[in-house]
Amino acid sequence: MSFDLIIKNGTVILENEALVTDIAIKDGKIAAIGEGLSGAANVMDATGLVVSPGMVDAHTHISEPGRTHWEGYETGTRAAAKGGITTMIEMPLNQLPATVDRASIEMKFDAAKGKLTIDAAQLGGLVSYNLDRLHELDEVGVVGFKCFVATCGDRGIDNDFRDVNDYQFWRGTKTLAELGQPVLVHCENALICDELGDVAKKEGRLTAHDYVASRPVFTEVEAIRRILYLAKVTGCRLHICHVSSPEGVAEVTRARQEGQDVTCESCPHYFVLDTGMFEEIGTLAKCSPPIRDKANQQGMWEKLLNGEIDCLVSDHSPCPPEMKQGNIMQAWGGIAGLQSCMDVMFDEAVQKRGMPLTQFAHLMATNAADIFGLKNKGRIAPGKDADLVFIQPNSSYVLKNEDLEYRHKVSPYVGFTIGARIMKTILRGEVIYDIESGFASKPIGKFILKHQQ
Repeated sequence: MSFDLIIKNGTVILENEALVTDIAIKDGKIAAIGEGLSGAANVMDATGLVVSPGMVDAHTHISEPGRTHWEGYETGTRAAAKGGITTMIEMPLNQLPATVDRASIEMKFDAAKGKLTIDAAQLGGLVSYNLDRLHELDEVGVVGFKCFVATCGDRGIDNDFRDVNDYQFWRGTKTLAELGQPVLVHCENALICDELGDVAKKEGRLTAHDYVASRPVFTEVEAIRRILYLAKVTGCRLHICHVSSPEGVAEVTRARQEGQDVTCESCPHYFVLDTGMFEEIGTLAKCSPPIRDKANQQGMWEKLLNGEIDCLVSDHSPCPPEMKQGNIMQAWGGIAGLQSCMDVMFDEAVQKRGMPLTQFAHLMATNAADIFGLKNKGRIAPGKDADLVFIQPNSSYVLKNEDLEYRHKVSPYVGFTIGARIMKTILRGEVIYDIESGFASKPIGKFILKHQQ
């Protein structure tokens, strides 16, 4: 059999083992895996490199249309490719209008034409004002629905995203359970966090430590417990977003052990930043849930290494630099981190803490693909899309602003020494990024719809 491409001599991360072997690719799919493969028009030598499944980032905010000046498809997906991400699952905010029905998701499809460097699956929104239109998004082919039980959205903009109250969550998840759709939830107690934040501002407590204190761990844990119970009542499959505390992870573990269908994610920034660093970096490191202290971070590492967190995601949520100005309590809360997930976590988890390569690949790619039904993604296995990333271990560099592909070249990771490098990213058998030659001349990414796989 003839192949289009053979990748030779890399340390390939398979489902249950990592070994030096070859990968053959035909028509964008992995056609064979084994030593001594031959018969290809093109051969790549990956000696000394780790060949991982391309990251499936299950939590990405692209703000086009409506807020393309925050982050657009062109810049956001180029940054993803440079960071080793081959598939993103895009959130239904911060675009305008929010993605809450058939008309708004069609606007996103139109806005993205010719701009996707990577593939993209879509999430619909579960908001206070679309409870009778959820079926429209399911029919289009979203792979899940996102909601907030924390306060969100600009109340002065009619078509911005909105949080749901307990009744709206219960009613919405009843519908989504019938549709077989998972629900992703941002879990923080809205009333308590909002009041604590208002009191801090009135008292002039405006530091990073004050912001963290206004969103304490118990507000995350309480919200997780509440939505776990409501989802249990409605029978809805649940995914807890960006868990920031080991106590929050423990609630998911407990529910899972009791038989509930629930998964959870966290983000690199909870594993590499702490409150002291947040204070030094400033508003670029503001997010919610917040960056917590070192003891909390250590607890998160224990949960991650113990297998209690299903996947790692970027929660890339950038904004124009002027929205990060002022004090920490007032500034926009969101971290620009899309480009720095794979290399940072390979360094921190694999190289510094001894995480097995197979666990790394599951956290970065396989589990997210499984949770959201991306049947052709997330694994290096025959028949799967040839979505691959080449990682050079023990290769340190200092991240600079000019290295970033974001629309706004700022990130809390700038200045970090990162001990691994993304050398090449391949999407469906085509090189979309190479550290030496840059990006492919033409974007080849496409939308992945639930019913078309």
